[in-house]
Amino acid sequence: MKLFKYMAVGFVFGFGMWKLEAISTFRIIEMFHFQSFHMYGIIITGVLIGMIITQLFKTGKIKTKDGQIHQFNPKAPQWWRYILGGIIFGMGWALTGVCSGMMFVLLGSGYTVFIVFIAAAMLGTFAYGYFRKVLPH
Repeated sequence: MKLFKYMAVGFVFGFGMWKLEAISTFRIIEMFHFQSFHMYGIIITGVLIGMIITQLFKTGKIKTKDGQIHQFNPKAPQWWRYILGGIIFGMGWALTGVCSGMMFVLLGSGYTVFIVFIAAAMLGTFAYGYFRKVLPH
């Protein structure tokens, strides 16, 4: 029962992404071919909301569930790693036709082939966790 609120938020988020057609491969292809603003509008809205919430946390207007002000880690001076990570993420997105966050929505929509994508994403996550100590940070 403790996780119910997180499951409810996840369900609402997934349902919203499904209704917004963010899981549509055709919408994603339109985005990468610069034929439609639809997906860019969703992404820009998410980024703006994230920026607003982050600023509210930084100013102390929103606190953690324990009532404390959240402390953010400083950004790494190696800015190139964010560029490289974004390129790898974007290539995976373009090749699979699905954003990693939408894989679970698609699986829930009945596209069982996304079990393979979820397994590959989890394998990559575990591989990173295993090799993290020897990777440059």
